[in-house]
Amino acid sequence: MSFTPGGLDRRNFLRAGGIAAAAIFGGAALAACTSAVSEQKAGGDGATPVRGGTLKVGIREDLVPANLLTNTAATPVLIGLVYESLIRYPNDKLEPQPLLAKSWQLAPDGRSLSLDLRDDVTFHSGRVFTAKDVEFSIRTYADAKWSAQLRSTAAAVTGFDIISPTRIVLRLANPLSNIFDLLDTVPILDSETADQLGSGEKYIGTGPFKFVQRVPNSQIVFEKNPTYWVPERPYLDRVEVSIIPDPQALLNALKSGQINVARELAYRDAENLGKTGGFQVQNLDGAELQAYVGVNVTEPSLADVRVRQAIAYALDRERVVAEVFRGAGYPLNVPWPKNSPAFDEARNTRYSRDIGKAKALLAQTTKPSKLPLTFYTAHEEIAQIVQANLAEVGIEVTLDPVDSATFVKLLTGQQFRGLWVTDHSWAQFVPSTLTVSAYPFNARRNASRYESPAYTAAADAAWQLPQGTGPDAVRAFHAVSDQLLEGLFLIEIGVRFQQYASSNKVHGFGWTKRRETLLTDTFLS
Repeated sequence: MSFTPGGLDRRNFLRAGGIAAAAIFGGAALAACTSAVSEQKAGGDGATPVRGGTLKVGIREDLVPANLLTNTAATPVLIGLVYESLIRYPNDKLEPQPLLAKSWQLAPDGRSLSLDLRDDVTFHSGRVFTAKDVEFSIRTYADAKWSAQLRSTAAAVTGFDIISPTRIVLRLANPLSNIFDLLDTVPILDSETADQLGSGEKYIGTGPFKFVQRVPNSQIVFEKNPTYWVPERPYLDRVEVSIIPDPQALLNALKSGQINVARELAYRDAENLGKTGGFQVQNLDGAELQAYVGVNVTEPSLADVRVRQAIAYALDRERVVAEVFRGAGYPLNVPWPKNSPAFDEARNTRYSRDIGKAKALLAQTTKPSKLPLTFYTAHEEIAQIVQANLAEVGIEVTLDPVDSATFVKLLTGQQFRGLWVTDHSWAQFVPSTLTVSAYPFNARRNASRYESPAYTAAADAAWQLPQGTGPDAVRAFHAVSDQLLEGLFLIEIGVRFQQYASSNKVHGFGWTKRRETLLTDTFLS
């Protein structure tokens, strides 16, 4: 497999690479070549770009420096503005496009990948980006101290042959069906300041914006990178991100003009705002999240799979989608969104709501003791519906709210005492990534403490394919789905789309498949 675009000037690069994400606030979505067209068309709504200005963004969760490589809280904003990866997927497909790597060739046996890098990229410090930075970044991502989701895939890169400053060959322990997921995900880090990442002192990348300062629990500030390798970008001079945990306060800040953009308003507020003039709301298509109920299978009351099956039949997924997500999603039994090569409609309806089946299964088992249902604030409404659903079939749960930082520790530390409700991501990537990387699904160590040789074998078989698409891959992914549906250590509820809302003055706002904020082509009218 190879990719060698010709003539990588600004226009051809973006036309071939598709790195400019859809404009979510300016009318119809842009094609991948947003920045390749004339400036009169930038933003996708005919608005003429305006240089300069400060974009003010409101989000509900602050940055946790120690979680820099976990794609949580404010990390997607920081990564999207300051850092870049080697390739980037378009939001609507799994076809790698060039970014810091301009071309590549995957060996026929899937055991090595050659990368040719751009020679016109510098870090915010002024240092030139080279192949050594690729090696450093992948090795850092594989370091266990960062708990990165694709760490096992990064660790499978066992050799780095640096041919020249702009050419490197990655040697792989085995074929990796998700190797391009890794290259899309790993931010290229600056080795000279990497020791300051965990403390939040410095963030130096190659991206369109430079990190300026952070006031914990208050604000993160970025300024335009004047030496950005993409000519005449970004348009904005400055980005100020305010941390506003309360959803009502976030809504008020947007409506009063204190901020231009808000991430994750309450779904009902976003629904109402979208009906008013002067504002637009957009689902982050291609960057789906999936809500689910997690199960600690070592808890005696949950060890019997029939109890877990009863929970799966009891869940009113349609109610969650309608009442909580306000229609911005759809029900799931399998973890894969509908555009995934692993999605299968028959498997997705295996545990449709059936109170009679749930009660019949529980009648065959010992009545479960009262269980804690852990969640953090953003998932309170879902937790309440799950509690009511389970009570309907005879399972009692006690709501156990915790703060988001504590929740992440419980998740990564396998410390949940019973059930929990949260989101997972990564299912929008090559399906093997989910089962070898994501905390809830990892076949060798997961939050549910679930162990199964059959599941591990299915996950490994899907991961160690030379390609992440095609008939062989689909068969392997379906085998993984079957193991998930039989083990039920995670019980899916449904897809939900993260949303951004903005005033109509914002144009050209974009995102990646990991919900990272892209402001390269954003401007204010």
